Amino acid sequence: MFYTDLLQKHIVLREYIMMTTTQRYLFDITGYLHLKNALSPEELSAAREATQHYIDTPHDELSPGFGVDGKRHLHGFAFDKSLEALVLHPKTWPIVMELTNGKPRFSSGTLQVDFPGVDGGGLHCARDDFGWESCRYETRNGRIYCDSFVIFPYFDDVFPGDGGLLVVPGSHKAAFDRPEELFNKGDIKDASNLPEGVINLTPRAGDVLIISELLTHGILPWTPPDRIRRILVLRYA
Repeated sequence: MFYTDLLQKHIVLREYIMMTTTQRYLFDITGYLHLKNALSPEELSAAREATQHYIDTPHDELSPGFGVDGKRHLHGFAFDKSLEALVLHPKTWPIVMELTNGKPRFSSGTLQVDFPGVDGGGLHCARDDFGWESCRYETRNGRIYCDSFVIFPYFDDVFPGDGGLLVVPGSHKAAFDRPEELFNKGDIKDASNLPEGVINLTPRAGDVLIISELLTHGILPWTPPDRIRRILVLRYA
């Protein structure tokens, strides 16, 4: 009976870890996925309430391990069960399982909050930060393997011109180092004047973005004076 149960679980796991053919194709050619309406209205409402509770809680009333470092609200995924559930969300977990070859490790989950006037961040990727050998991306047996990637559930709308995430599609497969002078030396602050080859992703609340850490990416300053951008930064390896 034990071995029968184990075999059945193995069969279910093998079926469960499959990305869709569309997801696999798009991730392979661009280095990112945009899952629209991945969160249900109930999940989104609960997550927004939880994130706002974290933001509004005075620092001296936070439990040990929680706190604020700039725009980063530490260990945000663990602040509330509604946020913790997104680590294993059914819309993203098959993708996590395929990219890790069925051996996922969740490494961190920060709540990131962009307020009006907060600076963004220059273009970078794993090879820039940690060296060419620091991250892998390859395909084998009809699957994708990527040993370092990030999942961003979005809790607020982002519209063109607001700011937010920049990416260089396809750069996860770059065979050469990015020239230092390219893309305004990686320092981009104006959404209306993006260098050729760089795009600004604008998800809506309830959407989820997934990017390889090999994908060159950055953040534009957040510009709306009356809105914020709240996302979880869930890192897997």
